[in-house]
Amino acid sequence: MSAATPTISVLMTSFNREAYIAEAIESVLAQTFGDFELIICDDGSTDETVTIANEYARRDARVRVTLNAENLGDYANRRRVAEFARAPFLKYHDSDDVMYAHCLAVMLEPLRREPSAAFAVSASHAWPGGPAPMLLTPRLAYEREYLGGGLFQLGPAAALFRTAQFRALGGFPDVPHAADYLFWLRACARVNVLLVPGDLFYYRVHAGQEAAKPANDLAFAQAAGVAWQMLNSSECPLTGEALALAKRNFAFVQARGMYRFVRRGKLTSALQIVRHSGLSMSDWVRYLRPPRRTRDAGTPPRAGGSVAAT
Repeated sequence: MSAATPTISVLMTSFNREAYIAEAIESVLAQTFGDFELIICDDGSTDETVTIANEYARRDARVRVTLNAENLGDYANRRRVAEFARAPFLKYHDSDDVMYAHCLAVMLEPLRREPSAAFAVSASHAWPGGPAPMLLTPRLAYEREYLGGGLFQLGPAAALFRTAQFRALGGFPDVPHAADYLFWLRACARVNVLLVPGDLFYYRVHAGQEAAKPANDLAFAQAAGVAWQMLNSSECPLTGEALALAKRNFAFVQARGMYRFVRRGKLTSALQIVRHSGLSMSDWVRYLRPPRRTRDAGTPPRAGGSVAAT
């Protein structure tokens, strides 16, 4: 790619991240793959976040800073910054996280070699059933989520997207919370996804992050309702016994969530699961059983009947 059109658009949203944003930016600039642009979209910070970002933009032409006229909120700002992406690939990187130096290179090369995949995802751990990369069809993605070790509990920064495919899928929905889960839920039912090696970035946990907000209890209860609707819709790639087992495992997860909330004295959050999960009384009676999951569920087969990367 020419300097005018980079290979990857790295997208960073910010709001009052003066304590972390310098380290986040430096981790992008330290990438072994250097053909990228870093676009920082600030959402009305009242601290020194913009000053710090502008200093990096002054030093490195690959960095651009844009300012929202008003505070949009987390996922609305993620949608906003995606509008500025010029590259054929895009990746979110949060302004409080650290991207290891090999991250972009490790994600890009397998995705380039697998044109049928709309995006590649990494995680904080090695994928069960590996080695990576592994190409998942919608059926395999749903098997991994509901019959195996899970897949959809990933943040936006876990993926490297083909920009055109990301936009065709509608991007992350404009909802205050759980937009990433809702995106994976719908996207993985429609397109192939490539699992690439894990542990490519450091996800910082702190009291000020979006995931720590109490409103997430309601948001994830509502998201569970969408997931149940998907399991019961024609879009769901699972059928037969696999679908019945997925519903059984889903019901158990919801029941376990209610139990944990009750133990912690969060009765309102427990009731939100009952109210929003979408399961009727007959669904609970039919599907609430101990879960059955296997480590290799959702893993592509290879010659000889074992499982490994495709």
